[in-house]
Amino acid sequence: MVILPTAAARGRPGVAAAIGAAAFERRAATCGLTARVDVALVVDAASADDQALAALIADADLIHLPGGDPDIVPGLLDGSPAGLSVREARARGAVVGGASAGAMVLAEWSWTPQGGIHGLGFVRGLAVVPHYDDVRRLAWQAGLDRVAPAGLGYLGLDERTGVISADGGWRVAGEGAAYWFAPGSSAPVVGRDGDLLTLAG
Repeated sequence: MVILPTAAARGRPGVAAAIGAAAFERRAATCGLTARVDVALVVDAASADDQALAALIADADLIHLPGGDPDIVPGLLDGSPAGLSVREARARGAVVGGASAGAMVLAEWSWTPQGGIHGLGFVRGLAVVPHYDDVRRLAWQAGLDRVAPAGLGYLGLDERTGVISADGGWRVAGEGAAYWFAPGSSAPVVGRDGDLLTLAG
């Protein structure tokens, strides 16, 4: 697997990658497996164009984007060798996932303190709200209504909770809940560990 800490480029991407690697290695160990975790330190235009890093990403079976600032990721990955390698790996069946800002940018649309931006578009028709609570829900709802393209829903994710593409839908996994607000809806469909949600995209 490869950790791609691009969203942490303004902070400490090496630390973000190390934390992610340790988490995956611990999880693998609990399952009696050994995980090989590589890091593709794509943090600026030069590293996004680095062919060796692009090749590392292209060969991965699992690509994980940890948190940070979501606005950095599309700017560095869209059209760059690193970004094209993520898409190539995904097209051949690699799993691409993210946490916090890394999850946000996998969607069609993302939110930043400066306003909305296009995400990487791996999941169409929605925006992701990590670290979910009612305060964030109301803020995102107002923000999306102002700047997002029409017809977007959004997915709120509690801490330590995610969704995994499975069986034609999205399987909830983790300790908390996932809240799917379909476009125009003010009431969510709530899923918990093991539940299958039908999302846009």
